[in-house]
Amino acid sequence: MSLKKAIALIITILLIDQISKIYIKTHFTLHESVEVFSWFKIYFIENDGMAWGTKISDFVSFISDRTAKIALTLFRVIAIFGIGYWLYDVAKKQSSKVLILAVALIFAGALGNIIDSVFYGVLFDDSINQVATFLPEAGGYDTLLHGRVVDMLYFPLFEVDLPEWFPFYGGKRFNFFEPVFNIADMAISTGFIMLIVFNKKAFSKEVK
Repeated sequence: MSLKKAIALIITILLIDQISKIYIKTHFTLHESVEVFSWFKIYFIENDGMAWGTKISDFVSFISDRTAKIALTLFRVIAIFGIGYWLYDVAKKQSSKVLILAVALIFAGALGNIIDSVFYGVLFDDSINQVATFLPEAGGYDTLLHGRVVDMLYFPLFEVDLPEWFPFYGGKRFNFFEPVFNIADMAISTGFIMLIVFNKKAFSKEVK
């Protein structure tokens, strides 16, 4: 897989990701949902923390949420430069197509969510009890680097009441699949899964 094809894939994923997020942001209020199938819903939430909605301040109590948000966003920006260099390097060395594809997917997904974190706070007003406006006259809901990531894909495949004897979650209602995510998250997850499942092929020393 050439670098040009990798870049074309990245641009395609970014466009799909950002178009879907902007549509949801400008047509849904926060926590509004639409049932597509019984097992799939469009459910608008925003995530300003780490993976699974956690925050840095949940683990380091002396850091405020706003400071943690800046730290996380800056970390993501630095990480994207590292992933970008990795992609350039593996493409230049003509590494396996699996590796180049996986890194391209991870880069596209990471960049898609970084755009939200860096810019959405100034590009949109709030979505609480209203549909957000793009470039509102009164300004955005926050400052640069304080944007929240838009998530909307929700797959509640099934729910079950766990028996009391079940370890840790006994007596509670279990919902599978709980996380709400976006196209960028799908790209990142797919890239990592490819690296794990096709590890030997991805990191083969044989030039493809």
